[in-house]
Amino acid sequence: MREFYRLASRIQDQIWPDWDKVPAPLMLVTDDAEFLTHHPAPPKEFTKIGDDLYARPREFPTNFLATFPAFGPPSVIVVGEPKNTESKTSTPWLIAVMHEHFHQLQNAQRGYSTGVEGLGLSHGDQTGMWMLNYPFPYEKPEIAESFSYLRDLLLAAVAEKNDSEFAKQATRYIAEREKFLAQLSPDDHKYFGFQLWQEGVARYTQIKAAEAAASYQPAEEFAALPDFESFAAYAARARRETLDELKHADLAKGKRMVFYCFGATEGLLLDRLDATWKREYFQHMFSTDSYFRAPR
Repeated sequence: MREFYRLASRIQDQIWPDWDKVPAPLMLVTDDAEFLTHHPAPPKEFTKIGDDLYARPREFPTNFLATFPAFGPPSVIVVGEPKNTESKTSTPWLIAVMHEHFHQLQNAQRGYSTGVEGLGLSHGDQTGMWMLNYPFPYEKPEIAESFSYLRDLLLAAVAEKNDSEFAKQATRYIAEREKFLAQLSPDDHKYFGFQLWQEGVARYTQIKAAEAAASYQPAEEFAALPDFESFAAYAARARRETLDELKHADLAKGKRMVFYCFGATEGLLLDRLDATWKREYFQHMFSTDSYFRAPR
């Protein structure tokens, strides 16, 4: 837990402005207990066991990884130990926690909660589960086929080294992106945009965090962990892993999870189209469409 705060203080403002000003409570879920830190008002069921550290018997699954207002605002990163999560080892786990920390930045924006509600996609669901279970037409043949074509164009554009060829491929991608969106209903379009804005850009941030941490020197106790991998080694493969994930992504099979690698790769594309794009990210909440307008 300490290493997360140490790493975040070194790299977060290299990636997003004002990230360091966001509250960052975290709750670690172990086999028997949950440990809460950096929370402004720990709930009464937690017992103080150390300096800014509180504990209670475990309630969440040990493989949990999510960020939400578990005890009311601010949002809390709730995460299992590395061995119990998809990360499996400590270095990728720490970078995945940076992904969750970016959700804290999103959730802390003025108007976030009312804006999400204003999308009108919950259809009465008050639990927030609609974000995971919205009935997007993943398996509709024409949607899945068009998405695969768009995916391939995106990957080709991001991989292009020649600047003039990149400009052509990016222009083509933007035009085809608009055609794909035109096939979606208004609500499906909003959901697609919301997922790319929220989860896609969070995965992009995860990649950028890994790369920003390439020269990071962890505390001795973290480096001594038996599963430790150097941050330089992980940084070298973080981007490639997401691009490979997208290359093999199948919308009908992967469903919502495909939006993570797709949105992240769009973020990498935007880095080349306009290096200043992140300045306006929070001015255009819940959609990245404004970055992909074809010339009229």
